[in-house]
Amino acid sequence: MIRRHLISLAALSTCALLAPAAMAQGKDIKIAHIYSKTGPLEAYGKQTQTGLMMGLSYATGGTMEVAGRNIVVIEKDDQGKPDLGKNLLAAAYGDDKVDLAVGPTASPVALAMLPVAEEYKKILLVEPAVADSITGDKWNKYIFRTGRNSSQDAIANAVAVDKEGVSIVTMAQDSAFGRDGVKAFKEALKKSRLVHEEYLPPATTDFTAGAQRMIDKLKGLPGRKIIFIIWAGGNPFKIADMDLKRYGIEIATGGNILPAMVAYKQFPGMEGAAYYYFGMPKNPVNDAMVASHYQQFKTPPDFFTAGGFSSAMALVTALKKTNGDTNTNKLISTLEGMSFDTPKGKMTFRKEDHQAMQSMYHFKIKIDPAFAWGVPELIREIKPEEMNVPIRNKR
Repeated sequence: MIRRHLISLAALSTCALLAPAAMAQGKDIKIAHIYSKTGPLEAYGKQTQTGLMMGLSYATGGTMEVAGRNIVVIEKDDQGKPDLGKNLLAAAYGDDKVDLAVGPTASPVALAMLPVAEEYKKILLVEPAVADSITGDKWNKYIFRTGRNSSQDAIANAVAVDKEGVSIVTMAQDSAFGRDGVKAFKEALKKSRLVHEEYLPPATTDFTAGAQRMIDKLKGLPGRKIIFIIWAGGNPFKIADMDLKRYGIEIATGGNILPAMVAYKQFPGMEGAAYYYFGMPKNPVNDAMVASHYQQFKTPPDFFTAGGFSSAMALVTALKKTNGDTNTNKLISTLEGMSFDTPKGKMTFRKEDHQAMQSMYHFKIKIDPAFAWGVPELIREIKPEEMNVPIRNKR
């Protein structure tokens, strides 16, 4: 009798131990996606959302589940406002009980959100906000980034314009994105000379005064003269209306979304470096994304679609490795140093600052009547190991 009672107690104890694991196995994996659904960077945000959902579907073989757990994405619109983004992330972690978060679109919003991830001890996978400080001096261990950072942009673009006898002026938004971008670009230049930095309000539409200041800095100089643009949203290429050719001044910039690259048709032969263009990478993941996007939308995937897709690939790869376990510390140890496939090829999270090391693409603009935009023709892929991307955090 006593022996039978002890066996029953032992069985109950075993069940009690197994129950939480079984319950966790069946619970949804909840992911908050906080992005600019509206606001100045709405186009970027919507592409990221499209890419994230396509990537989750692709990575899970269309099931939207890992290890028997459904993946549920909760969307939140930060409108490009730092305070709102910060509050939305706190609500996602605290009220919605999400396992982790992805986003945001704008760097100032990301910087406001970083301390919230640390406070709640939950992962924030940054995509696509760019500022170096996100994985630099403002970083904490809960932050990972699949998006490229300002240094990766800068080093890749320096490949295109950093030549002897070249004088450069930068034009950037007066924001974390713009200032971090110029700082990194300046550090990457080894041969050319940076003669002026022009910062303008992010919402600038009249570039006349800024353009005149830049012309005055360059017009009397010998050799090749370039205005290098670091800008998100809007149409900074209006500076071309100031007849820059009269002064022998060229424009250079990095890649962008397809609607913005319509303006690139004015600059055949312009060189730069791109994070992504659908025709550049040659791998099965990109082939699948391009085919799926054409099927769903009758258009090619864009710049930030690839980023959203990459973030999904990173998450599902990690969750498969943990067998669906969303414990934050387990995810951090899994993600650190982890390599994963993306539309851009293989990416790897650097252990020191959790920045994804990735390829960039040196291009030259050509005009093709079949496309509404200036087509970035690939000169060569710049591999991660070619870029000495500084580690800027204080880990």
